[in-house]
Amino acid sequence: MVEKCFIPTSLAEALEIRKETKARPLAGGTDLMVQYKQGQGITPVFPWPVMIISSIGELRGIEKGEDGSVLIRALTTPYEIANCQDVPYPVREAASRMGAVALRNSATIGGNIGNASPKGDLPQPLILLDATVVLKSLDGDREVLLDDFILGSKKTDLRDDEIIYAVRIPKVEYTHVFYRKIGTRRANAISKLSLSCLIRVEDGAVTDFRASSGAAGPKVIRSRETEAILKGRRLEDVKSLIPEVLDGWNRAISPHAMPEYRRNTTRRMLEHFLLESVSASSECIIH
Repeated sequence: MVEKCFIPTSLAEALEIRKETKARPLAGGTDLMVQYKQGQGITPVFPWPVMIISSIGELRGIEKGEDGSVLIRALTTPYEIANCQDVPYPVREAASRMGAVALRNSATIGGNIGNASPKGDLPQPLILLDATVVLKSLDGDREVLLDDFILGSKKTDLRDDEIIYAVRIPKVEYTHVFYRKIGTRRANAISKLSLSCLIRVEDGAVTDFRASSGAAGPKVIRSRETEAILKGRRLEDVKSLIPEVLDGWNRAISPHAMPEYRRNTTRRMLEHFLLESVSASSECIIH
């Protein structure tokens, strides 16, 4: 049950409806249908107008740009993302761990981002990769760093007349990469903690190091101050700097919601990744 429901068949029509009515876009509904459910067998009740956008073909698909960036449109499903080799490894891996097969075929990247849950699977690796959100309205396009777009738990910078059109992932080169989701089960479970890391080593020096953690605060955690500790350092110096990196991450993790579990688990995973990166003889390792 909703106040009013619209079913546009084109992006242009959807933008008109969005501006005139402020109706909220709904596609897979895998988050919102649960959030607003009234009970077993009872239709969810939404307190605002709804615009069902699942039939808009312009919001589907994955494209690789000439600059190596990857554009993933809002209605693309986790199943499609997990099976596209153009998508960077951490995002593919996160998509492959999202719930059961039925959910991976019905959820959308736009919905996972727009819901802004701290435990959402896709925002965490996307923020690691400096992904941006492409937003459309009748007044034009706006592109915002995903880390800035998600303001906190269930809060985003989406304006009343905008629709999430796509996510753009810039080309990021790395020599070592890591993704891990901690949950009750390997898949079909909400994250208790997730972590992505990458490092790039050129001529024996670290030219890039990044880490992001999900379900460890009101939004995805990324400490650029901590990342800077390793950038520009010789590979042989990394091991001695690991305690400083771990201390930085300790300070970044929220003091709420099982903080010691998240700190200890994150410390172990980060330490493992960095030690493996230092000692690896191959050019690229993937966990």
